[in-house]
Amino acid sequence: MRRLRHRAASHEGDSELATTVEGYLLAHSLHEQARREAEDLCARLPWLTTDQAEDVTRHYVLQRIDVSRRVLQSSVERAAQLRHEYEDRYATLRHDLLKRHAACACAVLAFAGALSALSALPSLLTH
Repeated sequence: MRRLRHRAASHEGDSELATTVEGYLLAHSLHEQARREAEDLCARLPWLTTDQAEDVTRHYVLQRIDVSRRVLQSSVERAAQLRHEYEDRYATLRHDLLKRHAACACAVLAFAGALSALSALPSLLTH
């Protein structure tokens, strides 16, 4: 039992680590992409000095990272909202299915009781 809890905790830790690494890799990828875009922009502006190009690159990267952060945050919020909506809908459907099964079980029991009463009726009439 203790090993199972330890393994479950280990898997949760692995999952958290994987999520952290995935987030780091995504952030790194977005930063590199923003830097490449800024460098491409500066290459099309040949009159910029080296210091000006570095400044434009720095500002562009910071702005692009901020935009990416906001987009990702809104995606996370929307995913949480959809998850909540789906969980609510699933609970409602599950509750409805339970009620239908209970109604069917009652109908089957009522039918079995009626059938039993009908089968006993001829023996009652002959006595």
